[in-house]
Amino acid sequence: MFPKIELIFGAVLLATVSTAAAAQTAIQVAKTRGCGCCVAWMDRLSDAGFLPEGENIGGALIRLKMDRGIPVAMFSCHTATVEGYTIEGHVPPADITRLLEERPDAIGLAVPGMPIGSPGMDFGETSDAYDVFLVKKDGSTEIFSSYPAS
Repeated sequence: MFPKIELIFGAVLLATVSTAAAAQTAIQVAKTRGCGCCVAWMDRLSDAGFLPEGENIGGALIRLKMDRGIPVAMFSCHTATVEGYTIEGHVPPADITRLLEERPDAIGLAVPGMPIGSPGMDFGETSDAYDVFLVKKDGSTEIFSSYPAS
């Protein structure tokens, strides 16, 4: 009977530690004024325990994406920074957590466009299939994770 209790305690402790780690992680979000999906994405980050802080930078957002090395094909509506990585678009919080745990030698993660069903674009019952890309320092990309349509 005790092994079950230890297993449950371990699972609760792991969930608490993961949430605590996210809760200590600030994410700076550059966006344009009045973009509801950017705010909704920041809400999903908060729900996952992160501390997002938004800044409306208007037309300077395109320059920021380019300066950070995000390929044009990976552009989305907002660009964030977390612990030296760039997060482009509606990247799920779980993928950001994984990025921070694995610490690959890369620029960051991107979800190009604004796929329906991605965090911040999850306004209904259906969702598009989409990929989260790891953006490498040479500008190339590889699939980091995939999400199916529903």
